[in-house]
Amino acid sequence: MHPRLASWMTPADRAILERLENDDRDELVLTPALIAANSDYARTTVREHLGQLLGHGLVEYYDEDRTIYQLSERGRDYLVGELDASELESDEE
Repeated sequence: MHPRLASWMTPADRAILERLENDDRDELVLTPALIAANSDYARTTVREHLGQLLGHGLVEYYDEDRTIYQLSERGRDYLVGELDASELESDEE
């Protein structure tokens, strides 16, 4: 069961978070290009959505210089249903 999307989110946001989660296996740390290569979304789309996810605290940099992302604790909470989408509506950080 997928978590409900916040009003600002699209299926691309959830797909990015789930790709980083890696189907409950070891989480991945990925660049936008690698996320795009392993999804149905273009790199420009992934990069745009990562910016929003970063602003809402759902992802964080693993290595900012190399633009490698990972799930944040908040992102993990969202994916397992411990953080409701309503809590993401107006909290841009």
